[in-house]
Amino acid sequence: MSGATQPALQVSGLTKTYRVGVRRRLVAALDGLALEVAQGSIYGFVGPNGAGKTTSIKMLVGLIAPTRGEARIFGRSIRDPESRRAVGYLPENPSFHDFLRPQEVLRYLGRLSGMSGRALDQRADELLELVGLGQARELTVRKFSKGMVQRLGLAQALIHDPPLLILDEPMSGLDPLGRKDVRDLVVELRRRGKTVFFSTHILSDVESICDRVGMVLRGRLVAEGPLSSLLDGSIRAVELRCAGLPEAAFDRLRAQAREGARGPADWTFSFADTDAANAAAREILALGGRVLAVQPVRESLEQTFVRLASAAGSPSADRDVA
Repeated sequence: MSGATQPALQVSGLTKTYRVGVRRRLVAALDGLALEVAQGSIYGFVGPNGAGKTTSIKMLVGLIAPTRGEARIFGRSIRDPESRRAVGYLPENPSFHDFLRPQEVLRYLGRLSGMSGRALDQRADELLELVGLGQARELTVRKFSKGMVQRLGLAQALIHDPPLLILDEPMSGLDPLGRKDVRDLVVELRRRGKTVFFSTHILSDVESICDRVGMVLRGRLVAEGPLSSLLDGSIRAVELRCAGLPEAAFDRLRAQAREGARGPADWTFSFADTDAANAAAREILALGGRVLAVQPVRESLEQTFVRLASAAGSPSADRDVA
């Protein structure tokens, strides 16, 4: 297979089992994971806490050994330590020596990656600007907020310029602005040719940036593919926004809809289907009002996940192995 078409990450039958309890009961934290991540793409690995996401990532980066199965990074087995040279890793809760400044952290970790001299200093400076820490160069890590530590974690994952980034819950614990900044950075990294594989339980982050998604529940992959293939495409409701109607019309339209809301300049109604929405639109026009928008509401990733989770049963951190 040529380097141009070789997947960044290939996983086949990856399994991790543990013995737990006094009776040494065998449970599977991960059972037969199989997926593929194309070069230059963003892959979202989603599931509730305890589903097996972190276990999967720790196996990919060599922190724990798989019980069975195989994974390859750019064609090289994860059992080969050389595979890790192509990976930048951000753990779920990154931690750094709190007495160091961000440049010192990056220089230290860069030297561990085999870098040195002016090239390392320049790389550290570039990354601090890239992740938005350029103005925090003189602060020690102990003065960093959670979001700043997360940004520094992304910078250290990038210090040796790896082609593949494996990020464990990179938006966890961040406020909405911080999450947006990290999402924007991930998209920028893809623009620069990087491949990004990240785990999360925040489904809106996946919907906004991912090319492909894998959903894991109770240690098993229950759905995988492009986002468009996972959503069923059905119309769950139709929202209609209108204006210019007499006040008395609101209650009549509200009775026909699932729900309705008054805004300062318009009204919004949610109808069960397009027929009901069209009938309401005709009535609005007949009353001299204006139809501002008619928008079908389709299944979201969150609704897809809930549907699949309900079919699979409630999630759990471990699963007995027969």
